[in-house]
Amino acid sequence: MSWRTAELLDRLVAFPTVSRDSNHALIDWLIGHLEGIGARVFRVDDPEDAKSGVFASIGPPGEGGVLLSSHSDVVPADGEGWSSDPFRLRSAEGRLHARRACDMKGFLAASLAAMERAAPLELSEPLKLAVSWDEEVGCVGIAKMVPEIDRTTGRPRYVLVGEPTGLVPVIAHKGKLVMRATCTGVSGHSSMAPAYVNALHLASDLITALREMQAVRIADGPFDPAYRMPHSTLHAGRMSGGTALNVVPERAVVDLELRHLPAEDADAVRDEIVSRADAIAAAYQTTHPDAAIDLEVVTSYPPLDTGEGDDIVRWLGRYVGDARAPAKVDFGTEAGVFAAAGMAAIVCGPGDIADAHRPDESINAEQLRQCDALLERIAHDLVKR
Repeated sequence: MSWRTAELLDRLVAFPTVSRDSNHALIDWLIGHLEGIGARVFRVDDPEDAKSGVFASIGPPGEGGVLLSSHSDVVPADGEGWSSDPFRLRSAEGRLHARRACDMKGFLAASLAAMERAAPLELSEPLKLAVSWDEEVGCVGIAKMVPEIDRTTGRPRYVLVGEPTGLVPVIAHKGKLVMRATCTGVSGHSSMAPAYVNALHLASDLITALREMQAVRIADGPFDPAYRMPHSTLHAGRMSGGTALNVVPERAVVDLELRHLPAEDADAVRDEIVSRADAIAAAYQTTHPDAAIDLEVVTSYPPLDTGEGDDIVRWLGRYVGDARAPAKVDFGTEAGVFAAAGMAAIVCGPGDIADAHRPDESINAEQLRQCDALLERIAHDLVKR
């Protein structure tokens, strides 16, 4: 395990940057480390939370070059049944185990090692780094960072987001919309339940409407067979409500999610959900005017839809080879945010998403070395000739 990227990964995973907590300890360390190798470093603070991100650049200032993008946050390891400390790197049978070793501090470690190797070189274009926060809760941090890119490192020619794809270039992924429905009923004693409005019944009617909308997409699309799930998906992931069995619930809350193909308009789906919710509430309002379903958008991020013939695809293809054909994935990444802001973005990183978010998360050490070689070749091509 004694190569530079593994040493950096060992340091990075020791910071338990769970999304619910501040990431400032890691960011402070990153800034000191990057400044120590001569990088230009720009901190971006979240004005609403104790979170921060970093832009950094090696080489000539300004636009152009390649941006290597990672996120700092991790999902919790509480109660998952790890066989070792999740925040201490462990090597076993050719794999490196720790929370976030795969998703995605492995790529961040490789990116830092690439920045270190590039620091003494005379580059014709800059090698850049982005480290965000709260990707796991809906790409929240990068959405706040991207508007700052022009005043910091400048826009890159290409953005490489290193989510775990097995080093397969990912050119497209679905977008996501998360909504919360607050259902308001009319409370009373359960012995007279039909005389009142059960908020849980409002919620279940809304879930039925979501299932109907999902059934339409399963039957009629739109479809893209390049995705494992070839249509958009709708589901309710959490519902709560009620205080006691003998009390008709006055309030219920449903958290719901849309993961949509780039071809489907998320705003139109949102409007349909709102319309259906209004119709459900209206059926109760004839006798109980206070009945309501109020919907709010909790978070969202855009899809990625890079064309197979785009320059960035040909560029990355030179490094990964023909054996790794471009793919599309159902999960989202920060690449969609960069692309929505007008930057050429693609996803490619070491590890398998199936190894993330689970006990004893790990990354294949040999594949991490392959990522090192990939980033070294990218940096080498930025050297002034």
